[in-house]
Amino acid sequence: MDRLEYLHKFDLPADLLDGVPAHRVTRLRRQGERYYADGMRDLPEGRRLAILAVCTMEWRSSLADVIVETHDRIVGRLYRVSERLCSTKIADEKAAVRDTLKSFAEIGGALLGAQDDGASLDGIITTGPGWERFRTLVATASALTNVLAADPLSRVLDGYHRFRLYAPRMLRLLDMQAAPIAKPLLTAIALLQSGIKSDPPMDFLRPNSKWHRHLRAAPAGDYRLWEIAVLFHIRDAFRSGDIWLAKSRRYGDLKQILVPPQAIEQTARFAVPLQPGEWLAERRARLDTQLKALGRAARTGTIPGGIIENGKLHIDKLKADTPEGTEDLVLDLYQQLPSTRITDLLLEVDERTGFSEAFTHLRTGVPCRDQIGLMNVLLAEGVNLGLRKMAAATNTHSFWELLRIARWHVEGSAYDRALAMIVEAHAALPMSAFWGQGKSASSDGQFFLATEQGEAMNLINAKYGNVPGLKGYSHVSDQYAPFATQVIPATVSEAPYILDGLLMNDAGRRVRQHFADTGGFTDHVFAASSLLGYRFAPRIRDLSQKRLYAFTPNATPANVRALVGGKINEPLIERNWPDILRVTATIAAGTVAPSQILRKLASYPRQNELALALREIGRIERTLFMIDWILDAGLQRQAQIGLNKGEAHHALKRAISFHRRGEIRDRSGEGQHYRIAGMNLLAAIIIFWNTMKLGEVVDRRAVDGIIISPDLLAHVSPLGWEHINLTGEYRWPKSLA
Repeated sequence: MDRLEYLHKFDLPADLLDGVPAHRVTRLRRQGERYYADGMRDLPEGRRLAILAVCTMEWRSSLADVIVETHDRIVGRLYRVSERLCSTKIADEKAAVRDTLKSFAEIGGALLGAQDDGASLDGIITTGPGWERFRTLVATASALTNVLAADPLSRVLDGYHRFRLYAPRMLRLLDMQAAPIAKPLLTAIALLQSGIKSDPPMDFLRPNSKWHRHLRAAPAGDYRLWEIAVLFHIRDAFRSGDIWLAKSRRYGDLKQILVPPQAIEQTARFAVPLQPGEWLAERRARLDTQLKALGRAARTGTIPGGIIENGKLHIDKLKADTPEGTEDLVLDLYQQLPSTRITDLLLEVDERTGFSEAFTHLRTGVPCRDQIGLMNVLLAEGVNLGLRKMAAATNTHSFWELLRIARWHVEGSAYDRALAMIVEAHAALPMSAFWGQGKSASSDGQFFLATEQGEAMNLINAKYGNVPGLKGYSHVSDQYAPFATQVIPATVSEAPYILDGLLMNDAGRRVRQHFADTGGFTDHVFAASSLLGYRFAPRIRDLSQKRLYAFTPNATPANVRALVGGKINEPLIERNWPDILRVTATIAAGTVAPSQILRKLASYPRQNELALALREIGRIERTLFMIDWILDAGLQRQAQIGLNKGEAHHALKRAISFHRRGEIRDRSGEGQHYRIAGMNLLAAIIIFWNTMKLGEVVDRRAVDGIIISPDLLAHVSPLGWEHINLTGEYRWPKSLA
């Protein structure tokens, strides 16, 4: 906030960058972030001022985004701590609850016995526990009822002092704008800034909000809980898009981001007609056919490995289907691969693919001429070593030389270009064809430990224990190529990020079927994937608990009717079809990350009609997929194979990132992204080299008259690393150094 406050002192017009191409703004900002003061002084005045102006405006926007994100995390951490306190309190009172219930059960039993015998009920209490003890039991039961009924909001007042440390400055520095539905919240924010006099407004709360009960119970004149309620709702409003920042990438106005309606017809990736009636008619006929097929299979007992019994679905887990001799073949092939150092491997792959050409100078656009220096930088990121330690481990470059290369040649877009070059070259290798055609892919998140400061920033996900961390979310093709990766918080759902990777490059756009685990499944993702022409096939862990949806539930076969949870709302889809097409066109155009739109549409607390309509489309697509999954064991096995390929990548990346105990210690988001991107690029390089060498071994065997069955080769993966020396000193050929 100190930095943002300083930048606000420069009186630059808010529309200064309007009309300037986005790529030009990005390039000037990146140059400005890499120049030192002496380098800036050597630039022509016009260029220097342009860079300074762009950096000022861009940094304002970025810092404002960071402040909103940090506030989001602080609110989330406070709620999580409050939730844990409530759970601990309930656990502590478990014995008291048991004893109290036991006492009331005994007294109740005695009273019922006396009632049956016609004896005096008063005497039961008097001769039993006594009235004083009975009053104590009632008081204890009342207190325990309050403990069990307590929700986390009853504990959030403990975080008030932390909010007061930054909230006043945050509200002053952020240029917040709101949709009409959030105007009451803006009024509450203004009142919070000016000072609460009496009776603060409650109209920014939903009618059924739990906050009402807690605010009514607050002492008269104590407005601390009301202030916390406002700050909580600011977090929720930014998530849902009801409040936005005037100039922001992550928290801007969604309506300003969407492409204009007239651009919809030019969108090539649409997999649906422009008129909703045609699409609904096709889906209605298909869903009706599928439901009848499911009913017929249930009636004849032909569901593969499953049954529908008493209105419940039961499906057995798939058994392993690996051909005999696969394990021996894998060991034999890898034993014939030559042992190599990671440095030699990098140079050999670069010679074959030219991926180093992607790392151009940020200002001149010329590829890096210092090949070994660039390789050292990429290796330092990939093995999680860092530039300073890499300088000590290599025989060619000092820390300052490596830093210069890293500052001017290595950036996110360069990593993406290099990765795309390797993936394209990998797809052209003959060995890759045994694993797939690049038409299917899977995605999964891999958890990495972060620094201890992460705990304060709510970088903790209970699934991974009480330790801070982040996720590298990667997309892997059926040919084992990791064609996309990004850093996401460990505390968020993976689902919105699936389409990010698929639309990041040509390898993702060629995919037609995408597999994901349960964490990547939402109805919105089903809808968006279908609208863009992807078949989304997640492995849904609790499939038997999920409901199907139908256009006419009463017309579904009787033996599957219990699985139907509701009716598709066709009018809702028809009313919102133009906006649905705008959202889809915007995602396809790449003007904004799909995850940004999907997260806003799925945000709590308010779901608008567009979000609900997209959910209805998702329900249709999910129902069609679930029926396909139930009836097609081949689809289940395809998904299992695809997900296994993605999960197998985790072991390779763990082996690569062995330095610093595998922790990602970079504090900045950019540094974390470079670390994960470097690791993914190094994994792709190793996979390319392994695939190339495995193909050579297979070819030599064919020359010797030993033909290996394609069915066996399909089970050989290029993810081994035992033959690669990843550790020690990183020595390079003297002729290249």
